[in-house]
Amino acid sequence: MVVKLSELYLQLRKSLLPGETAMSAASMAREVLCFTTGKTREKLLADVDCYVGDDVIAATAACARRLRAGEPLAYVLGEWEFYGLPLYIDRRVLIPRDDTAAVTALAVKQAIFLPQNPRILDLCTGSGCIGLAIASKVHDARVTLADVSKDALAVAKSNAQRNHLLGRVATVQADAMGTPSAFLGKFDMLVSNPPYVTTQEMDALPASVREFEPHLALHGGEDGLDFYRAIAQNYTPILKDGGYICLEFGMGQGDRVCAILAAAGYTILERSRDNNDIERAVLAQLVRKENEHG
Repeated sequence: MVVKLSELYLQLRKSLLPGETAMSAASMAREVLCFTTGKTREKLLADVDCYVGDDVIAATAACARRLRAGEPLAYVLGEWEFYGLPLYIDRRVLIPRDDTAAVTALAVKQAIFLPQNPRILDLCTGSGCIGLAIASKVHDARVTLADVSKDALAVAKSNAQRNHLLGRVATVQADAMGTPSAFLGKFDMLVSNPPYVTTQEMDALPASVREFEPHLALHGGEDGLDFYRAIAQNYTPILKDGGYICLEFGMGQGDRVCAILAAAGYTILERSRDNNDIERAVLAQLVRKENEHG
């Protein structure tokens, strides 16, 4: 059996419509066909009158079944783009979202002005999206991707390799809720998108998130702030004097996160918003008191 690409696209879009808007169904159908045919978006458009065979039809049908079952598109495709980087993505890690571009941009902007060959720690790295984005933009940065999950670190390392950044990027297992090992050394900047979903919010998450994405990377405790308190307490000592911390947080958590940082000795420098004008990130600087040196 063979069908034209245009026909397969229309069939796929129609099959997705019950659970999607017309715009999202169309977008998802295009992405799936790029994946199953191996064509770029431009080539797909140019080849709409070309015929495809049973292998493409079967692969497309399999993707459609997974999408109709609620599985996120990124997991179905096995990859996603973030900050211009192609990333491997599967159910071991959260899907990088546009929200996280805010903390990434804030970190990149500051990292450019760090001392030469700065050391940057991406804690709770997941797919490695933030740290790898920084490494791709700050060409002398030495970035450490850290996560408590060995599965997540395997994905992050694959992404560092995929983007030819292994020369300046390392992976290490580390728990944001615990004391870091001394071998990590000192860093010029710590950046993190830690779990911040409250216990109550966990039950209200969309099914595509609640049923497919790792809860370990989502749940931030009763008030969603457990990781911020732990990072401020446990990881402040590994920052150099004058070092920076850059954190993503959930909607409405900004004031409380900034209060945690201020209590730990940080000066708040900037708070930024995502593309939906929701406050998402903070940049702060650590300046230790004289009697704390040494």
